Amino acid sequence: MINMTSKKEDVIPLNKKPWIATESLILYLSVTVMGGCGLAYEYTLSKLASDLLGNSVRQWAIIIGVMMFFMGVGSDLQKYFSEKKILPVFIAGEVALGLLGAFGPMAMLYAYGRFYSHYIIVQYFFVGSIGLLIGLEIPLLTRINERYTNGLKFNLGAMLRMDYIGALLGALVWVFILPKYFSVIEMGFVLGLVSIITALVALVYFRRKMPHFRSATAFGVLSLSLVLVGFNQASQWEVDGLQYLYRDRVVMAKNSPYQHVVVTQSQSGQTSLYINGHLQFNSADEEIYHENLVHPAMSISKSPRRVLILGGGDGLAAREVLKYPEVEKIVLCDLDPMITDLGQNNPWFVSLNNGSLKNAKVQLINNKSLRPARLYEVAGQDQKHPLGLKRPATGQVMIINVDAMEYLRQVPGLFDVIIVDFPDPNAAELGKLYSKWFYEMVHKHMAPGAILVQQSTSPYFTREAFLTIGRTMKSSGFSAVPYHDTVPSFGEWGFWIATRRSLYNESMITERLERIDSLPKGLRYLTPPLIRASLVFGKHRLATNRTDINTIVSGKLHEYYLEGWRHGF
Repeated sequence: MINMTSKKEDVIPLNKKPWIATESLILYLSVTVMGGCGLAYEYTLSKLASDLLGNSVRQWAIIIGVMMFFMGVGSDLQKYFSEKKILPVFIAGEVALGLLGAFGPMAMLYAYGRFYSHYIIVQYFFVGSIGLLIGLEIPLLTRINERYTNGLKFNLGAMLRMDYIGALLGALVWVFILPKYFSVIEMGFVLGLVSIITALVALVYFRRKMPHFRSATAFGVLSLSLVLVGFNQASQWEVDGLQYLYRDRVVMAKNSPYQHVVVTQSQSGQTSLYINGHLQFNSADEEIYHENLVHPAMSISKSPRRVLILGGGDGLAAREVLKYPEVEKIVLCDLDPMITDLGQNNPWFVSLNNGSLKNAKVQLINNKSLRPARLYEVAGQDQKHPLGLKRPATGQVMIINVDAMEYLRQVPGLFDVIIVDFPDPNAAELGKLYSKWFYEMVHKHMAPGAILVQQSTSPYFTREAFLTIGRTMKSSGFSAVPYHDTVPSFGEWGFWIATRRSLYNESMITERLERIDSLPKGLRYLTPPLIRASLVFGKHRLATNRTDINTIVSGKLHEYYLEGWRHGF
């Protein structure tokens, strides 16, 4: 009689081999962890490339696309390994993935600072290598699991299911947990540790089927030790690597859930703030920018009692607003709690903003629908009344950490002056903050006679972007007038000041600005003649043949911005 039962374990019914389920469980857990780490590696490399190179949408799209291509290459390579080698190859590949994933972000950071011309080679070496190893994992694990499951459809289905579950878990952990505790450099080491530990667990469990078990264990333990050392030194290495990118000494480098924040200090004591590698201010000349941003609008407002500052979490614009005794209420809305925390508590920032986020009482708004909001209660200093009574300090300040679009959409309230101090549209996602929809929402929050002012990039280097902002304002029902000044740290810089078209036209706004004859005490730079001079532009500087505006979906502003800085005009 012919025995039709195969000697291979992959066709033995599971109910006759109950211990087989445990081995499959180890493999399922492995592929789940690998799926999570694989997606997290993609996110980590994309985030770092965005921080270094800018244009986050492009970096994420290209890096994930290239990595998926190499995953396909890795999936095809598995066919060249015999059945006896697939388990050792999986273990060795997973340990190698942990090493590359751990040290890759740090290597990219150093390469960008020291070997910029070769940075792209380094970046895509790690992107390609990590993608190849990730692609190799699932086919190898599927082949290993053939020994413990009945049928290809069950085996493949289970493996892909666990991989996709792992990818979801990895995305959630990367978005909601890792940024709270680790920088993007430290994330690489954390993911590397997880990958290597998973490989070692599989190695120990399948030790009887592993040739050269001691050598593989030694390699895994050595790799784990290297990653642990790297994780311990990551903070210092990150500061050292960043130092190559900045002229002055890096005194703080942190990742928030929204952006990469760096603070530098020169030998002469000048403090600079950088967000995603872009300079936000230098203490040597920040007053030129902030006085120009605030005082023209405040001066032509008939009654600047209620002021809304969108952005400006460093407190420098609020410092200027608080120079007006008639101000009763300031609402400061900045997305990133890290920036407002610096403005409140960092000694360098507090000395610059004169404690503007501390020295006033805070009025809290209980708006439960604004769930992302983080409200600060700041201790106030009361002013003395001439009769000996106490009265509230000038300017009640409320600080909200939420997206400006969400604030405008959800929270009611009218303001006499709205100051928009957003970063430049150097990333596609920032373009919405200069869009027609944004200005239409701002329009709804303006009290009768209200003034709007927005920093608007350089009218020299990014002329078309600057003019697009003005056209977009005008298309949203505003009369808007441009003005500019030279800030040494940035070069020529521009602003748009606007009111409802039904209230004033451009000529009337210009006339009111030209009639300013006094400014508050304590200004270090701006004077009425300088305001009048800021309205004058060079010949043809405001000329353009373009008529398009910026919308949430068009992306034209970001395109013009990049084009301007590439060509320098």
